[in-house]
Amino acid sequence: MDHMPENWGRPRNDVYGEYQSAIHNAGQGPQSRTQTPSITGTSVIAMKFDNGVMLAADNLGSYGSLARFTDQERLIKVGNETVVGISGDASDQQYIELLLERLLIEDNYPQDGHHLRAPHIYEYLSRVMYNRRSKIDPLWNAILVAGKNDDGSPFLGYVDLLGVTYSSPSIATGYGAYLAIPLMRKIVSEEADAKNVSEEQARKVIDECMKVLFYRDARSLDKYTVATVTLDGEVKMDKNVRCQNMNWRFAEGIRGYGTQKQ
Repeated sequence: MDHMPENWGRPRNDVYGEYQSAIHNAGQGPQSRTQTPSITGTSVIAMKFDNGVMLAADNLGSYGSLARFTDQERLIKVGNETVVGISGDASDQQYIELLLERLLIEDNYPQDGHHLRAPHIYEYLSRVMYNRRSKIDPLWNAILVAGKNDDGSPFLGYVDLLGVTYSSPSIATGYGAYLAIPLMRKIVSEEADAKNVSEEQARKVIDECMKVLFYRDARSLDKYTVATVTLDGEVKMDKNVRCQNMNWRFAEGIRGYGTQKQ
């Protein structure tokens, strides 16, 4: 049996000429980069309160407009007292989780009693994201890092695929930057405001934001996870939370945009 693919089903050489082996031996072509993520997660929202930081993200992985996966966990506990929330490409999220796992393993080698806190993980991720951006091969994600500073105060930071970083008492990625931020800033617009907000108040606002996002964001889900990082170093993960007391009657009056009337 002839095992050479270039000889399978070949027409007669005296009619069509010799097989062009250069075609068979050609390389894979120019190196390419991801231009559009395939499986994506939508908004991650977070806000500070008097005793820590609270985050929330739904469990949907969207394949374009298809709600493909409904069990994607996008809030990741890193170490003992830090939570990382990731929106964007699911495969890049898995790569970031792998990097963080390796970072923790390496950090535990010395056994010197030191452990990574939120600011350290945040600085590491900012370097990773900017490095990949500089290679024109970005990780298509927006990341929130929550925990506490070395001085014991709440920490909340943002980094995206361009390596842009900033910190604020209330942050949201994706569609949440348009819909959730105004709701959270009603009670926490500056750092000093967080000291006057209890955990119960923060949870009420977070739940309301997730409900509004489910109303308005076509790539969201009514099942989500809420993570609470307290200044005592405790991390609480409340999973499979459902939006409550929803009312869709407002949809009866929606007739598109512009001059359309009922």
